[in-house]
Amino acid sequence: MILALITGVVLPATAFGITIKQEEALSVEFMKMVRERYEFVEDPDIVNYVNSVGCTLTSVLPPQPFPFHFYVIRKDEFNAFAAPAGHIFIFTGLLKAMDSEEELAGIMAHEIAHATCRHISESIDQSKKTQIVSFAGIAAGILLGIGGAGELSQAATIGSLAGGQSIAMAYSREYEFQADRYGATYVTLAGYGPEGFLHSLEKIQNRNWFGDEIPTYLSTHPPAKERRNHIVAWRERTQLSGASVDNPARPDVFARTHTRIIALYGDETLAMNQFRNAIAKEPENAMAHYGYGLILARTGNRKDAITHLKAALEAKALDPYMLGDLGRIYYMDGQYEHALDLLDFSARPPSATVESLFYLGSCQMKMEKLDEAEKSLLALLKKDPEYVNAFHVLGEVYYKQDRKGESHYYLGLYYQDKREFKTAIFHLQQALKLTTDPDRKEKIEKKLASMQKKTVKDRNGPGKPDASQHSGF
Repeated sequence: MILALITGVVLPATAFGITIKQEEALSVEFMKMVRERYEFVEDPDIVNYVNSVGCTLTSVLPPQPFPFHFYVIRKDEFNAFAAPAGHIFIFTGLLKAMDSEEELAGIMAHEIAHATCRHISESIDQSKKTQIVSFAGIAAGILLGIGGAGELSQAATIGSLAGGQSIAMAYSREYEFQADRYGATYVTLAGYGPEGFLHSLEKIQNRNWFGDEIPTYLSTHPPAKERRNHIVAWRERTQLSGASVDNPARPDVFARTHTRIIALYGDETLAMNQFRNAIAKEPENAMAHYGYGLILARTGNRKDAITHLKAALEAKALDPYMLGDLGRIYYMDGQYEHALDLLDFSARPPSATVESLFYLGSCQMKMEKLDEAEKSLLALLKKDPEYVNAFHVLGEVYYKQDRKGESHYYLGLYYQDKREFKTAIFHLQQALKLTTDPDRKEKIEKKLASMQKKTVKDRNGPGKPDASQHSGF
């Protein structure tokens, strides 16, 4: 109710172009396409941080028809977008450009607002003249709106998008202003206040900051100066100044995440120079040493990477995330004794991440501490049942423990995910012979049936009938 009063806008359910069920079905097709087109960042530190900012913002929303999901795309562009059914995407290029959590929250809130207002749904309704005949076509049209027709014309053709016209992302000016108003409300209610978004608009307004090319994020938006003036005037009218909760921004966490993005997912040469220059200016800058250590490890110079991680820890003693990174580098360098204590500390609650548990379990396995390795890896899979690399290490642990059935089972899961179906089928067949658990047997049988069907389809090739089915003659 407070949200409706502040924004002065209540959107009736009948205004939306497609139903909630249709939007959810569309999101499935869209996610397939976006995963084929983009590389997702899976780094738990970065993904968890972006999700925490997203969850802080969505916690102030009224009940929504679908849960929100946040993703980081590895692409050096100043871009973010909302997709059907509450899927929000942030590019690493945009994350690198932000100087504070408040700026990031402002842009994320704007994209969340597009989803809560269901602007995609309305845009699809208004685009009926394009005669889209399938959800695949609509998904292709949305991708066209994000990336331009040059990259995705084939996808649009396959999806039966008449005329190759993009939809949904080229929002109207009113949609953009509405998303700004709602977004400013969300950040304020969440405790940030709208200043961060205003700062990001000021940054956007400086065209020289981007060079000659206008960022994708701006291509369908009103001018930044106009948007900023609109928000300032609207704040004055509504007297929206601040929320009655503490500011949730965590400068240290933002700084670490921001440094990690630049060091691990940016251009290697630029990152190397950036951190080297930062250390030259401020020899005791912990984040500069941290970033330099990460980029050195990324380029294979583990010896110097360890030196700079240690320098960072002199200022950030017992930081579990930095300790985990140092432990990971020691592990990759084969220095398991040095790695073990660091990884053990970083894998303790509440800072434990799936990555810290993975490297701890891997290190314990290398040192023949098999019971401890099993415990660490099972704790990991409890947190994230789909952490595929853990399947392989756990399979090795069970093999060394002479627990062959368990070993074959987890190796089968690993190779199934890697789509190496012949190897996966071999391991799961062995696991089926050795297991006595009826639930496990049923699960294995289902996986085998699914993979055997896929191998038959692959062998027959596209357009050929499955040999196991009647042709109809």
